[in-house]
Amino acid sequence: MAERAITVAAWESLFRAQVTIMRALAAEFPSEIISLNEYDVLFNITRASGRHLRLKDLNRSVLITQPSVSRLVDRLAARGLVAKTHDPEDGRGTIVAITEEGFALFRRVAFAHMDAIDRHVGHALDESELRDLTELCDRLRLGVDEPATDPNTPGHDAAACDD
Repeated sequence: MAERAITVAAWESLFRAQVTIMRALAAEFPSEIISLNEYDVLFNITRASGRHLRLKDLNRSVLITQPSVSRLVDRLAARGLVAKTHDPEDGRGTIVAITEEGFALFRRVAFAHMDAIDRHVGHALDESELRDLTELCDRLRLGVDEPATDPNTPGHDAAACDD
């Protein structure tokens, strides 16, 4: 396990890089067409099998909170970009699918957004570093779901928690 100061410094660096890049991407994002949050919803739906997701699964994938997702999906449906149907496997659930119009809009915005990502991220790192970054970020994301270390397990140093 890494020293706490190094872990915190790495987190601060990662967080500040993410905020800086997101600000640059947001400044170039065509928000007059679609918001970043709307794009995130459409992005997640397009990545799903059959380009549809249960609302419950969409909530787990997007970057905003659950009540906001439901309202945002309603706005996208009102614009004809997604369609909502009842989940045949769960009468209480909702399936959200991207429409042809929604997919066309998503693709148009996605190409411009990918160009901006390439400019702001791709110029700073080479392909090997980008692969390493992807692997490291995936490990960090997946590692959050791991249970916390039990202080009573062998090898855990309780005194180390006091620094």
